Amino acid sequence: MQYVTTLRCIVCGGEFAAHEVDYVCPCAGDEGLLNVSFDYPRLAAVWDRDDLAVDGDHSMWRYAPLLPVSADTLARVVGRGVAAPRGLPRYASPLAQVGGTPLYDAPRVAAKLGLRQVWIKDDGRNPTASLKDRASALVTLKAVERGAEVVTTASSGNAAAALAAMAASVGVRAVIFVPQTAPPAKIAQLLTYGAEVYLVQGTYDEAFDLCLAASREYGWYCRNTGYNPYTVEGKKTVSFEICEQLGWQVPDRVFVSVGDGCIIDGVWKGFKDMRALGWIDMLPKLVGVQAAGSDPLVTAWERGTETIVPIAAQTIADSICVGIPRDGVKALRGVRESGGQFIRVSDEAILAAIPRLAQEAGVFVEPAASTAYAGLLAMADAGQLDADETVVVIATGNGLKDVSAAMRAVGAATKIEPTLAGLAAALAEKPARPAGIGITTVA
Repeated sequence: MQYVTTLRCIVCGGEFAAHEVDYVCPCAGDEGLLNVSFDYPRLAAVWDRDDLAVDGDHSMWRYAPLLPVSADTLARVVGRGVAAPRGLPRYASPLAQVGGTPLYDAPRVAAKLGLRQVWIKDDGRNPTASLKDRASALVTLKAVERGAEVVTTASSGNAAAALAAMAASVGVRAVIFVPQTAPPAKIAQLLTYGAEVYLVQGTYDEAFDLCLAASREYGWYCRNTGYNPYTVEGKKTVSFEICEQLGWQVPDRVFVSVGDGCIIDGVWKGFKDMRALGWIDMLPKLVGVQAAGSDPLVTAWERGTETIVPIAAQTIADSICVGIPRDGVKALRGVRESGGQFIRVSDEAILAAIPRLAQEAGVFVEPAASTAYAGLLAMADAGQLDADETVVVIATGNGLKDVSAAMRAVGAATKIEPTLAGLAAALAEKPARPAGIGITTVA
């Protein structure tokens, strides 16, 4: 926290000290989202890329100076800065293992799409298998700092699972609100971590409003996206990692699936933080991809406005099924500032992208994550990308989060009798494999 300067309202421009407000601007109400500001010149004078190069911690906490949490809390809860006994690795809790996810080179994808290079940032490798671990980990630390006994959130599943796990790891009670349509695998995660789970007979947006009301009524610390300013600060660490993993070379475009808008806002904040420190000299264009049945930000983008019209959202991509994007204004501003764009893709394209990404790059994702990849495919097919571009696709969640969606995309396996004759008959009926699928030998 020593490098945090103020929290600044996106509506009225008012500034507050970090201890003055918990969530949103008192003047603008729930629309008054706050941005966390840092003293970049002072930080740049004492911390640089050489310090990172010798830091053996590869989690998101390696970027601790750019995170709004105290060194004492990091030491007590995460073990950051605390010497391990007898030189053994220190794993204080799952909190300590968030981040540090792989960035995969996908040369076959790049070749098929006629691009210079495509990278897949696989954030499904986080402890609860989604990028939302980054936000929930930081918010859990803020709850500990505040002495909160209960943390709460509304979620379609991933943010809730992340918060339930992080809260369990530090012994804080978690109360979760999810729409009753959430995938069973996500609900199972919540219950297994011991969270109190309430299945709301309504939409995610209704669960969101109920969570806000409950947090005010009972004094629970609220993690809600587009309300708690520290969710963005956790999510921005994915951009720090992308920059570092690419040797501080910035990609031309970053594709991000979008629901509430918080992830793409965090992605943009992360790249801007790096440039403010002088660690990178350019910024990427952001491409926000929404499902056609959940596209209020695409519509606002097309109309050239920040006025977001709520819709009755419906899409196979449950994690981005949002009718009222709570971080929508910041998401729109970030994409416009980047020179990027918003696009929409159909549910059919989202489902088709799941096996394509798995078979072309070896990454298994849920529908919300495949949405970003579907956006890349759509823009490439439309000739909207230049051949010399380097692209990063952020895969936000693992495919095991929603196996039923993957099965819809690929169909059933072939049943055979336990004999060679049975196998031979099945092989004879099998259609030819699509080009590019199989084993590739590289010299």
